[in-house]
Amino acid sequence: MALTHAILAALQEEPCSGYDLTKRFDGSVGFFWQASHQQIYRELSKLEEMGLLQSEVIRQTHRPDKKIYRVTPKGLNYLRQWIMEPGAASPTRDELLVKTFVGHLVDWPAFKALLEQQRGQHLERLAIYRRIEEQYFADPKTLPRHYRFQYATLRKGIRFEESWLAWCEEIMLLLQPDLP
Repeated sequence: MALTHAILAALQEEPCSGYDLTKRFDGSVGFFWQASHQQIYRELSKLEEMGLLQSEVIRQTHRPDKKIYRVTPKGLNYLRQWIMEPGAASPTRDELLVKTFVGHLVDWPAFKALLEQQRGQHLERLAIYRRIEEQYFADPKTLPRHYRFQYATLRKGIRFEESWLAWCEEIMLLLQPDLP
């Protein structure tokens, strides 16, 4: 997957400015695809040149003009074609796994502190996902189909965090030093 697809996916629901898109990345698509503001703005220009997006300049008083981007019919077709392409499983790239692989090089209290710090981050992310689920997806079967696809994405995030936390608990027990 490329940033192109993530931007088209984010904009297909609702046109917005580049600034609003970067905020949307921080709160939805950004949970599973990271991009800097500079990368997003560069990609917006490229997508507009390709005819996958079009923009409209909105004049504003007391503020700089803003561009509102929307997906073109060509962009929607591009996104549809991409969805239908077979995809490869994403490789795991996790700094903590590399650290765990060689964790024996540091003492247990230091490594345990690292695990606890990471555990806290995953607990926070899981809490965010559960709040989103409670607020927007309380009864998913009654949602329009469009929102059920978004809910499916959220469920994957919830499952990932739950699995990560279960792994963390398991390895903390496995790796702690034997008591005399």
